[in-house]
Amino acid sequence: MYSITTNQVAIAALFRFVKRYVGNLAPMPGVFPDYPAPVIRNTDVGSEMVLMRWGMPPPLRTGGPPVTNIRNTSSPHWRGWLKPENRCLVPFNSFAEYAPEPNPETKKKDVVWFALNDDRPLFAFAGIWTTFNGDRGTKSKPVPGPHQVYGFLTTSPNSFAPRPHSSARAKGYGN
Repeated sequence: MYSITTNQVAIAALFRFVKRYVGNLAPMPGVFPDYPAPVIRNTDVGSEMVLMRWGMPPPLRTGGPPVTNIRNTSSPHWRGWLKPENRCLVPFNSFAEYAPEPNPETKKKDVVWFALNDDRPLFAFAGIWTTFNGDRGTKSKPVPGPHQVYGFLTTSPNSFAPRPHSSARAKGYGN
């Protein structure tokens, strides 16, 4: 899950896109897999901001749900989408991960939000996108394609990783 609560003017100022096709961009405090969210991609006439659904098609041999985070870029499944024409930026203000251990009181893993700092400035994930021609949505309410979809390019955490929000640190997560 991640959030994008910054307005279009701030997004345009940072990413300098030429066109936008998202209408009125309301704050999105929780973007979940398969939700539409703004993505900046390159076109022949410059960059544009469009709404896409979060989650790339999974490898055919494994099936399963859409893939939101792509770590193994050496996989043949992802290689075709690593070209410049399929690259994108996904603006966000913060993202969430589950705590590594369950909360002793609830016995469930808490959700910990991360940002560059407590002001939650605008930032972006590197990503890839494609057009998917199958159904998306739920089994009871499928939405037929085509759909433009995206996923984040991720790697192992390092010392430059964003820090948990101060509220997360108060619960004992992070420094």
